[in-house]
Amino acid sequence: MEWSSLWSRILNKLRPRLPYGLRFDRSWAFGFVLGSSVFLSSASLAYYYRTQWRTKRALTIPKRPIELRRNEVLDGVTALIGNTPLIRINSLCELTGCEILGKAEYLNPGGSPKDRVALRIIEQAEEDGLIHPHTNSTIFEGTVGSTGISIATVAKAKGYNAYIIMPDDVAPEKAMILERLGATVEKVRPVSIVSSQHFVNLARSKALAFGKTELVGPNPFDIETEGEEAFENAREDLVVTTDMAAEDQDLALSDNPAKQPRGLFADQFENLANFDAHYNGTGPEILRQTNGEIDAFVAGAGTGGTLAGVGALLKQVNPEVKLVLADPQGSGLYNRIKNGVMYSSTESEGSRRRYQVDTVVEGIGINRITANMQKSLDLIDDAFKVTDLEAVVMSRHLVKNDGLFLGSSSAVNLLAACRLANKYHAGDGKKTIVTILCDSGSRHYSKFWSDEHLLANGIIKAGQEIPPLESIL
Repeated sequence: MEWSSLWSRILNKLRPRLPYGLRFDRSWAFGFVLGSSVFLSSASLAYYYRTQWRTKRALTIPKRPIELRRNEVLDGVTALIGNTPLIRINSLCELTGCEILGKAEYLNPGGSPKDRVALRIIEQAEEDGLIHPHTNSTIFEGTVGSTGISIATVAKAKGYNAYIIMPDDVAPEKAMILERLGATVEKVRPVSIVSSQHFVNLARSKALAFGKTELVGPNPFDIETEGEEAFENAREDLVVTTDMAAEDQDLALSDNPAKQPRGLFADQFENLANFDAHYNGTGPEILRQTNGEIDAFVAGAGTGGTLAGVGALLKQVNPEVKLVLADPQGSGLYNRIKNGVMYSSTESEGSRRRYQVDTVVEGIGINRITANMQKSLDLIDDAFKVTDLEAVVMSRHLVKNDGLFLGSSSAVNLLAACRLANKYHAGDGKKTIVTILCDSGSRHYSKFWSDEHLLANGIIKAGQEIPPLESIL
C-alpha cells in the first residue's frame, strides 16, 4: 500500500506539467518509447548510409602502389618529378582554425609544378611519334620562366634542345637558370597576345621556321609513310616541323623519318597534356595524401592546367569539394568568375604598367581563357583577388613563422586559402584546404623579394613597416 501511495503522489505531481491535457499513463509511455525508437532507428540508418557512402568514395581514391625495390636508385632526373610532399602550414592553421596544407611542388627537380607539364607534353609527343630523342630536335616555348626551366630540364634529360622566348621584364634569375641549363633564350618586349610579337606567338613562329616542311600544323605536309599514322590524328593547332630539303621529302621520309631533326611548339596554354598532367598526377596524389578528406582546393591560374586538372579529378571523386581561384591584381580571371566579364581595373586607360598582367606576381594571372582554363570554368565555386602588397605580407609572414622561403604565386595561393578559411563558420567543423606551393623565393630575388624594387613600384612605402598578416585577412 505504501508503494502504491507513493506512485500516486508522483503521478499527481507530474500530471499538471504535461501540456494539452495529456495524461501520464501507459499510452503516453508507449508513444514516448515508440517515438524514441523511430528517432534512433532513423539516426542509425542515416549514419549507416553516410558510412557506406564514405566507404564507396574511398574506394575511388587511387591507391599508392606497393613497390618492391632492390635499391632506391631512380632512373634519371625525370623520375624525381611528382610525388611531392603535402605539408601543414602551422602558423596559418593556428591563425584560421582550418587545416591549410601546401603541396610542395617547388621540390620538383626543375623547381615548380611545370615539371609535370613539360614531361607530359614531351612524352605525349613521343608517344604520338611527333618527335624522337637524340635527333637534334628542339622544343620551342613562350613562357615567363617556370615552364621554360622545366622544359629545358626535361628536354636535356631526354635528348632534346630547348628554345625559350620570354618577356624581358621578368626576374632575370629565370633567364640565368635557363642559360645554365643549356637552353637558347630570347628576350622580347611584353606586348598584347594579339600581336605577332607576343612571346607565345613568337615561339610558335620559331617552331614553324625551324624546318622547311610542316609535318603537323595549319598546313601540314601529307604523310602516308608507314609508321607515321600518328600525324593524322594529331591536334590541328599543334606545330611540328622538320628541316629536310623540299626536293628530298619523299626520299627522306621513306628512308628514316625518325632521324630527321624536328621542331615542336610545346604550347603550354592550349596543349591539354597540361590538364592531363595534373588530372592524372597531382590530383590523385592529393587524394592519397589527404585520404580523401579534403574540403577545398585553392590555386592560381596562368595556363589554368593545375586548377582545371586537379579540380576536375577532385570533383569527380567528391562533388562537394570546393574549387577556388586565387587571382593576382591585374588579372581578369577574378571578374570573369565573379561577374562573367574578363576585366581588371588595371585595364583602364592610362593605368597599365605591364602588358601581360599588371602585378609583381609572376607565373599566374591572365586576361584570356585558354583551352586548359576552359575546362575549369564550370567547376570553380569561388574566387579571391590578392593585391601585390598582400602577397608580400604573406611571403614575409611565412619566412618569419614557418621558415618557408617561397615565390610570389605561392604567397597568392596561401592568402586566398586563408580568406576561404575565414569564410567558414565555427559550426562547420575543421575544414581541410589544400593549395600549391609553386616555386622557391630564390627565383624572385630581384623583384618580389627586393625591397628596392617594391619601393620603386609603390608596392611598399618608405619608412613604413610591412603590416602583419592578421591585419589584412
